Amino acid sequence: MLRFPALRPALLCLAIALSASIASAQLKVGVVNIQKAMADTDEIKKASADMAKKYQPRQDEMDKLQKDLDNISSQLGSGKLNDQAAADLQAQGTRKQRDLQRMSDDMNADVAKDRQDILAKMSEKMQAVVAKLAEDKGLDFIYEAFQTLYFKPVYDLTADATAAYNKANPAQ
Repeated sequence: MLRFPALRPALLCLAIALSASIASAQLKVGVVNIQKAMADTDEIKKASADMAKKYQPRQDEMDKLQKDLDNISSQLGSGKLNDQAAADLQAQGTRKQRDLQRMSDDMNADVAKDRQDILAKMSEKMQAVVAKLAEDKGLDFIYEAFQTLYFKPVYDLTADATAAYNKANPAQ
């Protein structure tokens, strides 16, 4: 208990004044769909085209193997082969199927690794762009659109984030 009776009303007034000033302060917020902002950047579009070009020879080789397998399957289905020729063709088909599966697994792993590397680098850059965007617009918070249940479209800064990213990180 307080021994000074005049101190209690003073503390009450101070608490009311502090809570009133906090309550009257308007928070300025924005919302960014990070995935869309990154997907719309020039850098990711160029990286996607570069990856397609990089992996095209491997894809062509896999397509050729698939055509070979289709050809083997049709020869086996024709019924015109003797038992030895059919067995040889079946063994050849098994090897080609195994090679195709390995190539596909290797390429998928390489593509996934490249994609992860690109997205990790871009994510760091986008974080910096969003922080600068918040400072420039005088915002207190920027929320991720994916985790937000509802927001007015006026608060959506996704296009601004993409434009700022493209300006700060031109695709080369």
